[in-house]
Amino acid sequence: MPRCDWATDATPLMTRYHDYEWGVPSKDEQYTFEMLTLELMQAGLSWQTILNKRANFQVAFNHFDVDKVAAYTQTDVMRLRNDTGIVRNRIKIAATINNARILQTWHQQGQTLNAWLWHYVDGHPVIHHYATAADLPAQTPLSAQISHDMKKAGFRFVGPTIIQSFLQAIGILDDHLVTCTINHCHA
Repeated sequence: MPRCDWATDATPLMTRYHDYEWGVPSKDEQYTFEMLTLELMQAGLSWQTILNKRANFQVAFNHFDVDKVAAYTQTDVMRLRNDTGIVRNRIKIAATINNARILQTWHQQGQTLNAWLWHYVDGHPVIHHYATAADLPAQTPLSAQISHDMKKAGFRFVGPTIIQSFLQAIGILDDHLVTCTINHCHA
């Protein structure tokens, strides 16, 4: 079955991610926080590395429960810094906790990250029709705008390239290649 170039001859984890998650619209707030965290953790690393550690991330970050992560103390930071099953970068860990605290405040005010993100595209995924992986941009005006607005709101480690990948991860952008015939993809 034809898949996007990066998922062809990939590991089972990568293939499963491609087939069932990447580009699939999600409005699940906890999943969105997970993807935001995994995408920021991936900066400078391969996505395969992050997928290999995903189960460890889920345990280490209380299954991405925003309220629990927002309540993390210095003791939790040290626990995470010593956890060899995750990316132990001090700045990325601090950004994750910071981002959870912002989301917690939003939730207390009745706002969700999902609603905020999906308003940029009027609630509908943007479906691109790229022919090759080389055509996929590292960032777009949309990811640059969202990155700018997230930084303004206080989020950290949310540059336009990270946000581009994040938007693909939660299905706001469907960047499956036109030759990809997996489930929800272009057929």
